[in-house]
Amino acid sequence: MHKTAVVFSPIYYRHDPGKSHPESARRLHAIVRELKKGEVTAQKNWKIVKPENASIDDVELVHGIEYIRLVEAVCRSGGGLLDLEDTIVSPESYRVALHAVGGALKAVKLVLKGYFQNAFALVRPPGHHASKYRACGFCLFNNVAIVAKYLIEKCKVERVLILDVDAHHGNGTQEIFFDTNKVLYVSLHEDPYGFPGTGFAGEVGEGEGEGYNVNVPLPFMTADDMYLRAMKEIVEPIVLQYDPQFVLVSAGFDGHLSDPVGNLSLSESCYQKVFGSIVDLASKTACDRLVSVLEGGYNVRFLGKNAAIALAVMSSTSCKIHSKFRKSSRGVRKRGEKVIEEVRKLHKKYWDL
Repeated sequence: MHKTAVVFSPIYYRHDPGKSHPESARRLHAIVRELKKGEVTAQKNWKIVKPENASIDDVELVHGIEYIRLVEAVCRSGGGLLDLEDTIVSPESYRVALHAVGGALKAVKLVLKGYFQNAFALVRPPGHHASKYRACGFCLFNNVAIVAKYLIEKCKVERVLILDVDAHHGNGTQEIFFDTNKVLYVSLHEDPYGFPGTGFAGEVGEGEGEGYNVNVPLPFMTADDMYLRAMKEIVEPIVLQYDPQFVLVSAGFDGHLSDPVGNLSLSESCYQKVFGSIVDLASKTACDRLVSVLEGGYNVRFLGKNAAIALAVMSSTSCKIHSKFRKSSRGVRKRGEKVIEEVRKLHKKYWDL
C-alpha cells in the first residue's frame, strides 16, 4: 500500500500570471521533474492521484459568492489584475483555481477514507493570502481554509490544526479563523511589517478563538537553529495540548536561503526536520491524518528538491540531504530569542509553555 497520495494534474500549468511573474508554472514543472528523476522515485511509497473540480458550494464554504463571480468574470474577460499589487489571472485561471481547491479536497477525502495515511496536494495557484472577499499575494481561493471548513462543517471534525510554514504570514487564513477554537492556526514566518502587514505576535485571536491564533514572526535571515527552536519551544507543545483530529499544512518553501521572494535563510536540512516534526505531531495527535497543500517557493532550482524532501519524510522514503545545518548570525539570534520569548509570554495565558 502506498503511504502518501500526491494530488497533481497538468491543468495547474494553465494558470498564467505572466512569464516574469514569480508564481509561474515553472514551479510545478520543477517539482514534477524532481519526482520523476530524483531519489524519491526509486522507492514508490507514494502515488500520483488526479484532482477533482471543486463546486461553487465548496468554494462558498469560505468565500463570498460576489468575490467568486468577480474572479470568474475577470478570467472570462481575458484576465488581468485582481488586487492592487501582483495577483494576476489569465483566461483559464478560474478553472485552474477550482481544481486547486478540488485537489486539496481530494487529498483530505483520500486520507479520511483511509486510502492513504497522508497526502501532498501539489496545486496552484496558492491560497493562504486569500480572504473571504479579496485576492492577495498571488492567491485566488484559500485552498487550506476551504478544506478546514469542509472538515468542520461536512465531516464534523471538532479540532483542526493549520500549520503554516510559508515564509509569509497567511493573512487570509488567519482572518477566516480568527474567532473560532475549532481551528488552531499556527504560523512561523518572517517579519510581516512590509508584507502582508499581519502576523504579529499579539494577534492571538478573539472571542472563542482567543489563544487559538499563534504567530511567530521571526527576523529576516533567520536560519535553521532559531526556526527549529521556535518549532520545539512554541509549536510542538501547543499542538500537543490542542490535540488536533486532523493536521493541515500550508507548505511554503520560500523560506529557503536562495528564495528571491522570501527573507529567511533555511536549508534543505531544516525542511527535512520541520516535516519530520509535523509527521510526528500528526502521529501523536491525529492518527497520522495529515495533508500538506503547496503554497510559496519561487527558486525553481531548489523548490523541487525541498518539495521532494517533504514528500520523502511524509512517505517514509529515504532521501539524502547534502546541505549543512545553518546557524543564525548573533544579531539575528538575539532578535529571534526576543520573539520566541514574547510569543511564550503571550500564550502562557492559554497554554502550558
